[in-house]
Amino acid sequence: MNDYKIDELSVFFPTFNEEGSIEETVEKTKKILEKVAKNWEIIIVNDGSSDRTGEISNNLAKDSRIKVITHNENKGYGASLKSGFYNAKYSWVAFTDSDGQFDFNEITKFIEKQKETNADLVIGYYKKRQVSKFKIITSRMWELAVMILFGLHVHDIDCGFKLVSKSVIDKIPKLESERGAFISSEFLIKVKRANYKIIEIPVTHYPRTKGKGTGRNIKVIIKSFLDLFKLWRKLR
Repeated sequence: MNDYKIDELSVFFPTFNEEGSIEETVEKTKKILEKVAKNWEIIIVNDGSSDRTGEISNNLAKDSRIKVITHNENKGYGASLKSGFYNAKYSWVAFTDSDGQFDFNEITKFIEKQKETNADLVIGYYKKRQVSKFKIITSRMWELAVMILFGLHVHDIDCGFKLVSKSVIDKIPKLESERGAFISSEFLIKVKRANYKIIEIPVTHYPRTKGKGTGRNIKVIIKSFLDLFKLWRKLR
């Protein structure tokens, strides 16, 4: 008899042009979930990929526990997170990047920390982030702005590895962000304002070996800062 860590878990991957990594990421995740969760599903959110990501994802979805949500055009990271959040069917939801930069084995640490602290949301922060200096600098500027405007202080706002209760997703105000990295901050700000318990744990982050990240696009960065100030004006 399996000693499962959790009864139910939905896991989703926001995905854009990840033909080189999506199959390996999903297959590794399946093996882990079979040991960790009694009932589970994997959701691949294909955000208008122009490579073979869609074809590979649809082939993986021959397993009934895997489903694909396809955006006919590239809508952005925020839209992908919303598709994952609002289509998850189980009581706990985890998401992480599909490029293999996180070790999904660490989901057990998230589950254990949630049980230990009775947290509503467990978020990762990087032990050592494997990205450019430019991205580290812009991230620190972003975190400072969020702390000043909203009083939210966490180690890494945009760390793409989180575990959250589905009830939190259903009860906080609907997420609005689509393009840009603002979705992570909007999510945490709304969770904090609703007085849910947020806990952080360190996670391993590996260098990207396949595909290409989109986070250094200057237009995306500018739009994220504009969206941040719009939310501040709306909520104050």
